[in-house]
Amino acid sequence: MMSVMVLAVVFAAGCATTEKRDTAAQLAVAKTAVADAVSAGAPEFAPVELKTAQENLEDAEKAAMDDDYKRAIRLGENAQTNAQLASAKARAAKAQRAADALKESDQTLQNEMNRKLK
Repeated sequence: MMSVMVLAVVFAAGCATTEKRDTAAQLAVAKTAVADAVSAGAPEFAPVELKTAQENLEDAEKAAMDDDYKRAIRLGENAQTNAQLASAKARAAKAQRAADALKESDQTLQNEMNRKLK
């Protein structure tokens, strides 16, 4: 009976260690995603999504500190998803801005060519 109890304690400790490791890994991925979003221009182009990601990450870190690993992982996943959305929106907005600038440049060139042909 005593050996069963010892085995149960060892198993529970192993599970806690795995959850802690999984949580740390998820938080690292979420932090990287948030940093990528900032680098992509999310503060300018997707501030709401970035703020949500940052808040999720902060809440995930607090949950991890409270040893609520399942909640921490879930919030870390939410942070990662929101950060990826912010990155995508920022990149799309930058691409649109570049396309608009190219279109304007093309129009200016067309106008200049038409003026020279007259």
